[in-house]
Amino acid sequence: MNPQVFTLPDLGEGLTEAELVRWLVKVGDTVAVDAPVAEVETAKAMVEVPSPFGGVITQLHGAEGATLTVGKPLISVAAEGPATTCVEEERAGSGNVLIGYGTSGVATSRRRKRAATAAPAPDRRAAPAVRSPLVRRLSKQRGVDLASLVGTGPQGEITRADVEAAAVRAPEPDGTDPRTGLPIRDRIPLRGVRKAVAETLTRSRSEIPEATTWVDVDATALLELRAALKGQDGAPGVLAMIARFVVAGLARFPELNSRVDTEAGEIAHLDGVNLGIAAQTDRGLVVPVVPDAHRLGMRGLDTEIRRLTTAAREGTATVAELSSGSFTLNNYGVLGVDGSAAIINHPEVAMLGMGRIIPRPWVVDGAVVPRQILQLSLVFDHRVCDGGTAGGFLRFVADAVEAPVSALADL
Repeated sequence: MNPQVFTLPDLGEGLTEAELVRWLVKVGDTVAVDAPVAEVETAKAMVEVPSPFGGVITQLHGAEGATLTVGKPLISVAAEGPATTCVEEERAGSGNVLIGYGTSGVATSRRRKRAATAAPAPDRRAAPAVRSPLVRRLSKQRGVDLASLVGTGPQGEITRADVEAAAVRAPEPDGTDPRTGLPIRDRIPLRGVRKAVAETLTRSRSEIPEATTWVDVDATALLELRAALKGQDGAPGVLAMIARFVVAGLARFPELNSRVDTEAGEIAHLDGVNLGIAAQTDRGLVVPVVPDAHRLGMRGLDTEIRRLTTAAREGTATVAELSSGSFTLNNYGVLGVDGSAAIINHPEVAMLGMGRIIPRPWVVDGAVVPRQILQLSLVFDHRVCDGGTAGGFLRFVADAVEAPVSALADL
């Protein structure tokens, strides 16, 4: 029987290419139906690609680090005996999408049962034990051979610290910068998440006439409320509290939760809020999204924010979880800074940023006392509203932070 060729499947969300990070099989390995064969990184997430065929790998189409296009060959598989795929599996969707991109749980369960009776998955015990895809990514960027390392993590796992320790020797210069005359230490390809971020922010700067406004806020009462709730199960964090006030503010100022349709000459106000939470990761800046955030309270928002930001930093967030935001909340305070004139996450029309909360002198009832101060900044698209609307929204959130109990009574 001629080998079956498996092409790179639909990545979803209009994505048409992915970087081949690592092969999980080699030529001659026996692979089961739905067993992962490659790890790829799209502009949205790091995912494993499952094979829809069972049999022996006869060819790997592409080298690690190469950019692959949807619909182009990924692997070739020769069946061992009777074909291990069937019409039922094809209808179930095996191989049609990447893991985490929408294959139903029922279909996945059915395929796993069949995979258990197919040929065994390849033995990868010889490969170095690596903690996460981010460590493998870092090793590629630093030029470190993982096979040469001895891991210091649990059960001998290779950690980020192991990779960084192995990369202490500076690389040889890679040419000379023509403008400065300085030697170029290394070159990092602009691809994956970093490429997507660059394209989005460049488009934002070129298309959106943005303006920024900010206010210093006394967050003492908010921290006191947080402390009072801390002993309870599922007590929300400060970010989730402010997120709830943001959602309420967008209901009152829908101009900031909209889209600009330049072709139609319209501004479309959105019904509901998909709240993006900007998160810094080893792969770059990503924005996991809490869908239907307007339906959640503080506890629900806290649970989703923690889950999504963890998945984003581990590289396991799906395309759906990193797309479709309608408004972004950016907590740059975790970076130790007070304020920022951020760039709007195109095609959104506004972003609220929050700096660190630190004690500062503040005038209360005519006396200067120490209070916990937070700076909030709002960057907005001047096409959708003027300063009055932007200031009204910012003041609504600020007032809620300063008097959170009163604000919650009105929500």
